[in-house]
Amino acid sequence: MTLPKTVKLTPGKRVLFLTKDPELIRQQLRGDLDLAMGAIAVDDLLDDINTDVMTPAWACFNHEPKVVAREAYAGHIVDGERVFERDALRNGNFEIIVSGHRKGVGSSREAAVHAEKHAGIRISIAGSFAPIHARNNIHQGVLMGDYGLLQRLQNGEEVDLDEFCVGYDPITRMVVHYGGLFPFAKAFAEGLVEIPSPSTHVRPMNMTEKILADHLLEDGPSDSFQLGETENLSETTRCSVQPGEALLVEVDGGYSHEFTSAQVHYFLEEAYGKDYKLCHSDRFAAFEDHLVYAEEVAKLGPFMPQVETMRKLQREFQQHTNVSDYLTKDGKSPGICHEVAREQMVSPGDFIQATDSHTCMGGCNNALSWGVGTTEYANLVYSGFTFVEVPEAIRFELVGTLPDNVTAKDVMLHILFHFAKPQMTLNRVMEFTGNGVSNLSMDERATLANMATECSARGAIVEADEATFEWIANYRPGTDLDTLRQRAVKPDAEANYDGGVYVIDLSTMVPMVAHPGDPDHGVPSDPTNGALVSEIGDIAIDIAYGGSCTAGKINDLEFYHRVVKEAVDSGLQVADGVTFLIQYGSMAVEKYAAEKGFIDTFEHAGITLIKPGCGACIGCGPGVSEDTEQVSVSAINRNYKGRSGPGKLYLASPLTVAASAFTGYITAYEEGMFAHAGKREEAPVRG
Repeated sequence: MTLPKTVKLTPGKRVLFLTKDPELIRQQLRGDLDLAMGAIAVDDLLDDINTDVMTPAWACFNHEPKVVAREAYAGHIVDGERVFERDALRNGNFEIIVSGHRKGVGSSREAAVHAEKHAGIRISIAGSFAPIHARNNIHQGVLMGDYGLLQRLQNGEEVDLDEFCVGYDPITRMVVHYGGLFPFAKAFAEGLVEIPSPSTHVRPMNMTEKILADHLLEDGPSDSFQLGETENLSETTRCSVQPGEALLVEVDGGYSHEFTSAQVHYFLEEAYGKDYKLCHSDRFAAFEDHLVYAEEVAKLGPFMPQVETMRKLQREFQQHTNVSDYLTKDGKSPGICHEVAREQMVSPGDFIQATDSHTCMGGCNNALSWGVGTTEYANLVYSGFTFVEVPEAIRFELVGTLPDNVTAKDVMLHILFHFAKPQMTLNRVMEFTGNGVSNLSMDERATLANMATECSARGAIVEADEATFEWIANYRPGTDLDTLRQRAVKPDAEANYDGGVYVIDLSTMVPMVAHPGDPDHGVPSDPTNGALVSEIGDIAIDIAYGGSCTAGKINDLEFYHRVVKEAVDSGLQVADGVTFLIQYGSMAVEKYAAEKGFIDTFEHAGITLIKPGCGACIGCGPGVSEDTEQVSVSAINRNYKGRSGPGKLYLASPLTVAASAFTGYITAYEEGMFAHAGKREEAPVRG
């Protein structure tokens, strides 16, 4: 059954405008004010509303959407007070919600959509949407539109449903007309809908296009697919595809974690019954990494029963489906899903989907990977395939070599500021090529791919070389190097890049931070808030944190150790009043640190070491701030207000984080900087 062909406002229902002025939002929630498009300027609407604002981590400690909806926008805090109290959105009788540009940036959590939908929202209006959030809206049956459509609706016009599908590929339009992904998938399985076949003539292709073309299933799953016998095609037999084309494609693998597995299980039972089975369970995995250390955050104490329920339901999901088990053993996690996945699961030419926005980190292995919501993941693990629109790509041609005090994190902060902020990367796959790639380690390439999601990109792919194949083989004994070489993709000489091709000279990069903004007064806390360390002045810190999927890799530990050893050799310890924490990204990283003697140096310096897991990055482990006055400098990937505690958070490279821990203020590392430690000035006092 499909939706009605036209859309109109329901009599008596309201429209909520998310304005930069919080008092206007409060007035609307109380029922004292109703606004209309045209009477309010687009510039007055909140931009960059992230999913941590819509549903902070603690609000996601329940897998039932109707429960999550009670805490809609619980993360919108101004001057220490919630703008949305519990049930405020639901009790406001709204069916349309309106915001500025780039709505839904950040995490792939589908709970952000559930919070709106199950509070009564059926239409979301914005200047633009982050790609994963947009797909989550589509798959949940929430319509998206622009300000012009809203004005027509508020004027009483009945708008054709197809106008909410402008720019969509044919498959996405059908998903919208069926009211969501599950209804559409069932109609497809019953033969009620026909998938258009690719019709692109032979053309040069970029890496994104080649990988999707290699995974094409033109008429639905074949016998060979059901037996797991498909493999990448050769250059001579590969079909051609182009941006905007709708495809049915095979998925090589994916994973979920304890924030999402329970909901995947719940949705599959609802859709297909309690005895549901996955098509290729051996391709998928379940990880326990996000909530391993939640008990160590005092403010999460009241939520621990819900956390334990999420853990329990994930164990049930893993046992029911027999997906690969990366759950905790004796309370210890094997590592952060993205780090372990690139070590053990992701290969060149793969197409990977997982329920976390940083799934794009797998692109360092010359794979195409991106995060998806729980509905999309549930559908693809059940069937083994998914529906995609070929995305556009943007290419970064890297040349030269990084200066000794600069890392790939600084490169990404540069790209975030100069390319993501003006939306040049929005919904595009970022492809990294050039001789500069070979001058970066595999771990540094992983940082490039990892932070594509902060750019609101669809994903990222790094061109492969011998270092790629050797690194993978080192983690997977018995791997055939020739097979990896054959699976690798590179762009054709005349490949098209709708986002353009940009040369980045690595030798010109400098240490950077992303500042926390001032979200209480309309300046979003966002990774695109780039600034040079040399220009921010003396920012005193309370916490230095090194870890997460972005900065808990082997090379990151080497960066921390380089600085720490130099400081210790100069007779220094972590600065008074500063807590420095380092968290390993995986057991393999921890093992390496122990073998190299890093741990002794870290402990001698007074650093707190944490076993593998996500921890502070998701606000669920040691290293989170405890009050609004605390300042953190962190090597994680996001500085959204409230995500890693209530304090102010600056993003920086592992080198900058480590150097700052010893000076007491945000400081770029310079070799030999601690040589005159005895003459060190005291850290500046905050004004």
